[in-house]
Amino acid sequence: MKSSLLASILFFLIGGVVCQAQSGYWVKWSSDDPPSKVDWQAFDSKTAGDQFLDSIQNTFQYEGYLGVIFHAEEVGSDSLKVDFELGEKYFWEKISLGNVPVELAKSLPTFSQEYRVAYQWMDQVIQGAENNGFPFAQIKLDSLQRDGTALSAVFNYDAGPLILWDSVKVAGDTKTQERYLQNLTGIRPGTPFSQKQLDEANQTLRRSPYFTQIQSPQVDFQLKKAQPNFSLRDRNTNVLDGIIGLLPNANEPGKMLITGQLDLQLYHLGGKGRDVAVHWQRLNVATQELEISAKEAFLFNSPLDVSVGFNLYKQDSTFLNRFFSLEFGYHINRNTALSFFTRRQASDVLNTEDYIEAIELPDVADYRWNQYGIGWNWNKLDSPYFPRRGFLAIGEFAVGNKKIIENTGFPPEVYLGVDLNTPQYLGKAQVEKHIFIKPSWGMWLRATGGFAQNENLLVNDLFRLGGLKSIRGFNENYFYAKSFGYLNMEQRLFFGDNSFLMVFADVGILENPYLAASIDHPVSFGSGINLDTGSGVFQFIYGVGKSNLQPLQFSYSRIHFGYLARF
Repeated sequence: MKSSLLASILFFLIGGVVCQAQSGYWVKWSSDDPPSKVDWQAFDSKTAGDQFLDSIQNTFQYEGYLGVIFHAEEVGSDSLKVDFELGEKYFWEKISLGNVPVELAKSLPTFSQEYRVAYQWMDQVIQGAENNGFPFAQIKLDSLQRDGTALSAVFNYDAGPLILWDSVKVAGDTKTQERYLQNLTGIRPGTPFSQKQLDEANQTLRRSPYFTQIQSPQVDFQLKKAQPNFSLRDRNTNVLDGIIGLLPNANEPGKMLITGQLDLQLYHLGGKGRDVAVHWQRLNVATQELEISAKEAFLFNSPLDVSVGFNLYKQDSTFLNRFFSLEFGYHINRNTALSFFTRRQASDVLNTEDYIEAIELPDVADYRWNQYGIGWNWNKLDSPYFPRRGFLAIGEFAVGNKKIIENTGFPPEVYLGVDLNTPQYLGKAQVEKHIFIKPSWGMWLRATGGFAQNENLLVNDLFRLGGLKSIRGFNENYFYAKSFGYLNMEQRLFFGDNSFLMVFADVGILENPYLAASIDHPVSFGSGINLDTGSGVFQFIYGVGKSNLQPLQFSYSRIHFGYLARF
């Protein structure tokens, strides 16, 4: 009974597949000279098959077989066999530019006798006209003559009216200012209309972290003016997230110690691309960090952005770092930006009691470092938050003079023979690649590296790595390194636009000059989930890692989780 039932089900499934395979419309075609043949191809309907044959015929005509005809033979009610008879192949003996403007003719390819070249020329002329203020330009072949299979003709060009850009118009549920959108897209009133500029603006707006497009840009033409209309809806980009804790203060009995974390990020204030962010973290008694930054986009309607920042980092009772920055960003094009910055880093030793008997400069010291540098950003990602495709490259290089300050808490002899003023160099780079395999499956790869170089490199100069944003499976800021490189790899299984399950592996190489085993090769792996809740993003990652300082044991595994509430 079971065998009969199984056989019946199998027969039903196979029969359904066969019936499905036999449905539709089949086409097979061949040509005589040059001989070509394509075997049976399946289409959903007879109309789709006829459209396919029309496209084949148009292709032959485009190649110069102007007299091509075909003979059709029906093979059953759902199959058609077609033989194309191409005839003679025509070519251009002479084509005159006629009244085509010289500035447009310069962009044309070298003359060729192939028949399709004329149409390629006309397409390029029209594209050139559309991008230089003449969206209604027309061109055609005139005075066509034939001598056997040799053809000659003259181009006849009609530019149409000159169209200039009008002011940008913004619609939809957005606070975005028209002036900001004008600067972002580069569309300025009074300049010639450009279809290429409009297409690039459309792609730029798709990648904006501030808003999404409700529909494709529309253009209203009137009185020789073209007014672009952009329909936008603001994203929930602002972030407010925090944890506050109260603990008894062991250093001051009877008083409480405030611990916790606060993230406040306000974006696109006033609809002008103005950003402000505040980050504070204090997860134990002695160590805390405060970071404040602000950015003004398109300063005085120029292509320059200006950013200022302040960072304070206190490492228990060892040292205190302060960091001031001023940065100018320049938009080269919609994918590329350059930045020029100056930074001042100041560091002071908090507890000198451990160094009162030192005979040489300790691994921490007071210093002041003025940096001057250049940065580069090349962004071709398809989304600002959770892209599926694209490439991102970021880099910066800085150089400046570092001055070591003599601390009266250190023995004076530790500074003997030490050059207190030395040049210091810093470089960082990051490359990120998103690979789209299919709608529910993708990969993410990121390579990051950096170095710091100085004659008197100190612990409070070093990079701090480890944790959710760098090498997972370790505590935040677990590693100190003067040079480093690491690779993050993820396989992502999507079940929503911004939600996915993932497995990861991180590998790296770090150099710490103050450890006996200065070269470390951390490795970590794990899995997690990224969940878009609509009002925020929840991320949970479980990872375990191995390094010189941590064995590969599940007792050392780490859980990284966070939730960003967006409004």
